Amino acid sequence: MRGWRTGADTETAEVPVTDAHDVGAEPETSGMHETMEQAGTDDGAEAGRLGWLRRAPRRVASALRLDRLPFVASREGRLSRSDIHLGARRDRFSLRDLFAESAHGIGAKPGRLVLTILGTVLGIGSVVVTVGLAQTAAGQISAQFDAVSATQALVTPGSTGSSWSGNARPKTSLPWDSPERVLRLNGVEGAGLVGAVDVGDAAVTAVPVNDPSAPQVVSPSVVAASGGLLEAVRGQVVTGRFFDDGHSERADRVVVLGQRAADQLGVSRVESQPSIFIGDDSYTVVGIVDGMQRRPDLLDAVVLPLGTARADFGLTSAEELHLRIATGAGPLVSEQAPVALDPNTPENFDVKAPAQASELRQAVQADINAIFLALGGVALLVGGLGIANVTLLSVMERRGEIGLRRALGASRKDIAGQFVVESVVIGLLGGLIGAAIGVFVVVGVSVLKDWTAILDVRMALGAAAMGGVIGLVAGMYPAMKASAIEPITALRGGI
Repeated sequence: MRGWRTGADTETAEVPVTDAHDVGAEPETSGMHETMEQAGTDDGAEAGRLGWLRRAPRRVASALRLDRLPFVASREGRLSRSDIHLGARRDRFSLRDLFAESAHGIGAKPGRLVLTILGTVLGIGSVVVTVGLAQTAAGQISAQFDAVSATQALVTPGSTGSSWSGNARPKTSLPWDSPERVLRLNGVEGAGLVGAVDVGDAAVTAVPVNDPSAPQVVSPSVVAASGGLLEAVRGQVVTGRFFDDGHSERADRVVVLGQRAADQLGVSRVESQPSIFIGDDSYTVVGIVDGMQRRPDLLDAVVLPLGTARADFGLTSAEELHLRIATGAGPLVSEQAPVALDPNTPENFDVKAPAQASELRQAVQADINAIFLALGGVALLVGGLGIANVTLLSVMERRGEIGLRRALGASRKDIAGQFVVESVVIGLLGGLIGAAIGVFVVVGVSVLKDWTAILDVRMALGAAAMGGVIGLVAGMYPAMKASAIEPITALRGGI
């Protein structure tokens, strides 16, 4: 006679069981016991009972809730707690099952998957491109500023009165030897004076015109400059040469034309020493210049030596002193230039010098980042809403599946976990693709523009991980909706 154990492991109750050696004995159980007795007798019967249980589908076993059955036959003829929980342990929804179900749900509709991750790809890609190009462009812009603005300084006489009322007057004037004084300072590489010349009613022409009936033509402006101005303002000689201090000291009647002024006067070559006329006075053109990055207005002007302007037109003082300085020398030049020009009253001069290169670079990069990160944030928001929308739509389409799984024993946690994992995987996939595309775009643009690509690897990896975070946040609400579906309600709607 064999018995079955019921209840706890420490408490047993013998229940008679009919086997091959107990012929004629009456079974005292029904229902499940009778079904199990039909499987065989003795050891064959025991194996049949366990085999029936172990061959049951895992989801059916979960639905049967074997852990709540009053007894399960053991090989020893007694019920053990381990046998009772055998079906439950085998049907537990493992992490492997979770990822398998999520992968199946993600790949069920490839077309929808592509459209879903497209928003995240665009968002993450735009962020990577934004930050990468901002850093790269900031480096290039800083280099350009270092070549022009960061290496330029301007000294002007201070003024009294208000410029708005028009009665502003300079406190002092720039010395004629200002370039020589400031060139002694550390960090100053070039210096040149410049000032406007009042020629009165005299016209600037290529040939003398005495026809009163001829239409009036706007003449180019006339300015005076020292010999070092061309280098100070980064000008370039197109043809001929720029005058030097010797021309100024001798008050030679020579001029240099800006490119646009030369085109207006019809002068293109200086080998034959062409002349222009200011009023009735002839001046020999010795050169044509272009560039003038700091003073582009000089391209429309006729430039005289300072000495010539003083002798012919009574120039009393220069208006500006342009300095070309070394990178990073701005603060030092700002302090020392006024003292070099006038040790007694240095406060009478105003100096405009660039900030430190690091400050300039940070300012440029901050401005570019602020603009493009706003666009990237909008794209990320659109991508997150797309994931949430598609995941919620998937929940509504799979109500029957959710109801069946709940009926077969799946918990709310299992259902919610599956949809959260699906959203995270979609977001992470979009983040990886978007980050990769963004990196290639940054490198490609840098190669085409002959720039040096500047891209933080941590930022690219963080952007890819951000896609997973967006998927997690976007999938929370649909997952909660899915876990709240009641099995009977879902099954009534059909599978």
